[in-house]
Amino acid sequence: MARLTYGLLQSLDGYVSGVEGGPELPMPGDTLNAYFSQQLRQVTGSLYGRRMYEIMRYWDKDEAEQDPAGREFAMAWRAKPKWVVSRTLKSVGPNATLVSEDMAGFVRRLKAEHEGEIEVAGPELAASLSALGLIDEYHLYVRAVVLGGGKPFFAGPVPPLRFVAAEELGEDCVKLVYAPA
Repeated sequence: MARLTYGLLQSLDGYVSGVEGGPELPMPGDTLNAYFSQQLRQVTGSLYGRRMYEIMRYWDKDEAEQDPAGREFAMAWRAKPKWVVSRTLKSVGPNATLVSEDMAGFVRRLKAEHEGEIEVAGPELAASLSALGLIDEYHLYVRAVVLGGGKPFFAGPVPPLRFVAAEELGEDCVKLVYAPA
């Protein structure tokens, strides 16, 4: 049975993006890019909400401004299956499956039919899955910056959590792992 993990880069004060015109999270450098590319190669696939999927579609094609680390991440992203939860999208890109009905049933079947780790990306989707008790671990990648507002990592009530592990990743980033208590 697969495990669902929800993880995103976030600020010290718990935001995954800042308010318009305010400070933003620093872009990952070589160390974090290499870490996230390696992590992506190890997962079974990714489960996205519409907004996060539309952001990640950037990696569907090679862009002139992508450095070697960006191209490496793009190759890893394209190779993995993606499941996109949306009621508004009519189609999705390569190696992606649209989930528009019975999200809870679909995710339960997905977990039962696969092994390894399926990553969840997107605060609103994660909040829905958390409320259903479907997220097995929360991976908080905390950067040393305070945004003061914006989109929070936890878009819904914070579930009771227990600490599992911590790892320093470099670039002023620490990975904190929590499981539902």
